[in-house]
Amino acid sequence: MYSLRTGRHIVRLALRQTGNLGKRFYSYETAYAEKIRQRSLQTGLSVEELRLKAQEKLKEEHRAAAASLPSFKPQETPSTVDKSATRPQTRKDSSPIKPLSDILRLARLATATPEQVSALWTAYHASRSEGTGRGYLCAAIPVHLYTKMAKIGETYPSFVVPLPRPDMEDLEKTNHEFFYMEWGFHHSPPVPSPNEDPFATKSPSQSPNPRISTVLFTPLQEYKLRNSSATPYLTLTHYTDLVESHGIVLLRGEISPTVAGVSGEARFMLSQEDAQQLAMGIQKFYLWGEKDGEVEGERLLTTFHSKPEEFSWQDLLKAYNKTI
Repeated sequence: MYSLRTGRHIVRLALRQTGNLGKRFYSYETAYAEKIRQRSLQTGLSVEELRLKAQEKLKEEHRAAAASLPSFKPQETPSTVDKSATRPQTRKDSSPIKPLSDILRLARLATATPEQVSALWTAYHASRSEGTGRGYLCAAIPVHLYTKMAKIGETYPSFVVPLPRPDMEDLEKTNHEFFYMEWGFHHSPPVPSPNEDPFATKSPSQSPNPRISTVLFTPLQEYKLRNSSATPYLTLTHYTDLVESHGIVLLRGEISPTVAGVSGEARFMLSQEDAQQLAMGIQKFYLWGEKDGEVEGERLLTTFHSKPEEFSWQDLLKAYNKTI
């Protein structure tokens, strides 16, 4: 198994939803009836006019929030993508892959050990978001484990992973939110060279490295409503650039940001803890034979694809709630 590293803080998400506008104004009006009456006298507007004005303001805030979300539509070009890796039903919102060479100076890693590369990878992501590491996950995966997961991911590219959610009415009860996940496979990166010419071009098809892969996580309900245009909340990228030279795959997890708060503090669509649990779900269901009890994860994944009518959501929850 491999361990995921995250930032130090857990950030809670507070998205405004248009469907809650009436409820929000209603509770405000009930709690502050006297203030609303005074505001009505000051402005010369009726309570109903104040209600409509408040609703319009909230709608504008919601539209601004939606417009600020990042685009995950593909921006791949023939020079960077292996077209043979494209699947007929691949989602259209795959995150563009940022080259590993834009993050690390690969030429300087030629003499570094896998342990040193892993430490550097961890330190880099811990320094993000003003030194908090929020919004990112990272790990260095041994190549034999990645090969197992990727092979299963190619055969069974999609699945559903649950996240526990507290029941606000019954604190002893736990609800679950389901996330749809999907693998995507891209080009094979060239092996880094200590004397690499920055102007030289290499054909990805000549590289001995395996293909880079991504895993997208989207709330199942949102995916049902928006399908290929649904926004991923978490994108995992498996960089395979160092497989041939160092025997490791560098995992980078990016939590999609939302609108910054009033204080300017960055906010994200998932907490660090939720993102880590989703990422660990890959080990649970795609890393077969590495831990006792993983046969249940294998059975659920294969049933999900080959016999969907026999797939049990209760069995999924039981398997996922076991310690990973």
